Amino acid sequence: MSTLDAQIKPALDSRRDRGILRRLPSSSALRDAITRADFSSNDYLSLATSPSLKARFIEKIGSFPRILGSGGSRLLDGGTLEHAELEERLAAFFKSPAALLYTSGYDANVGFFGSVPAEGDLVIYDELIHASVHDGMRTSRAARIPGALQPFKHNDVDALRSVIEGAIRTQPSFEEGTGSVFVAIESLYSMDGDIAPINAICDVVDKLLPAGNGHIIVDEAHATGIYGPQGRGIVAYLGLESRITARLHTFGKALASSGAVFLTSATVREYLINYSRPQVFTTAMSFSTVANIHAVFDMLEYGEYLPYSERLQGLARYFVEQFLAHQFAPELVRLPWSKTLLYTPIVPLLSPCAKPLALYLQGRGFLVRPITHPTVPKGQDRVRVCLHANNTEDQINGLLKGIRSWIESDDRGVVASKL
Repeated sequence: MSTLDAQIKPALDSRRDRGILRRLPSSSALRDAITRADFSSNDYLSLATSPSLKARFIEKIGSFPRILGSGGSRLLDGGTLEHAELEERLAAFFKSPAALLYTSGYDANVGFFGSVPAEGDLVIYDELIHASVHDGMRTSRAARIPGALQPFKHNDVDALRSVIEGAIRTQPSFEEGTGSVFVAIESLYSMDGDIAPINAICDVVDKLLPAGNGHIIVDEAHATGIYGPQGRGIVAYLGLESRITARLHTFGKALASSGAVFLTSATVREYLINYSRPQVFTTAMSFSTVANIHAVFDMLEYGEYLPYSERLQGLARYFVEQFLAHQFAPELVRLPWSKTLLYTPIVPLLSPCAKPLALYLQGRGFLVRPITHPTVPKGQDRVRVCLHANNTEDQINGLLKGIRSWIESDDRGVVASKL
């Protein structure tokens, strides 16, 4: 064992002893997963297996003069006509002043929150915001001042109001409008599957910061392609585009591609091109990815995605209704909320026995995965069920019957090492 291995091994041993060691599945486990009903992946609209999208993609690839690679970073040879035309299309589609491509949603959040909030600014964030926002704002100039990064209770507008009011009392620049206040939220939360009260958040920010120095940043990663006109997301569904400073849409979930776009003003876009390190120092997305994104946005613009979206939302409603009808013992498995603004494809089943429950359901032919601390807060372990347009009501009924069978079994506490 090298000295480096010896140095880092205790940290791994500690996680292994506490049952929270992360692992990548082996090839044999992945082969087994293919045979199970998918209640795990982010392919919400089932477009990854859509013959229509595949045909559109092949047609797009055939029309592209370049297919492989991208040429470099955007500021060098990766700043191609194909990338520029895609950004222009996305800005028009999402009704945004400007758009900037990133190779991932993670990079986009790190890039914005790591570069835009300045010293003396305040970043307020929902306590369940994605890790990429945390990683970005911790490296920002704003973070140099203690107390500049403030969480608020998940989806609690009164808690947000209290944080802003406290900041105004202690920092005159926020009331005067010379200091910026950034509010970071997700439209659809990736682990709890609930919807942010964006209307109410906009009202609070506008009322308490009338100088216009309150800036709401909305991560729409899990809502893109599902909600709103042409799948433009929940901000568009609510008609709030003009009240939001920036929106992040990703292509690697419902849209069966990869990469992301950051929608904001032309000035913020120019600033990110100059100061966002993931933008400056990352190779641009490949031409084949650009072609894929064009193909899927053809489906959105022409309405071909709509039956998938309607099917998905119907299944989400059916799952929740049937889950509640089963009246499972809440100390063993429950939902984290009693209602949400919209039915969503993410249904977290909170359980103190998330790992054995997931293993049991996997054994019955359902691909589900446990999500445990440190990915979610302590005491919030869950089996995260993700629904897809290609799932069936029979599969949902089978999954719920599996939960009932697990509750009635004698081996609820058994945790297999493969998890």
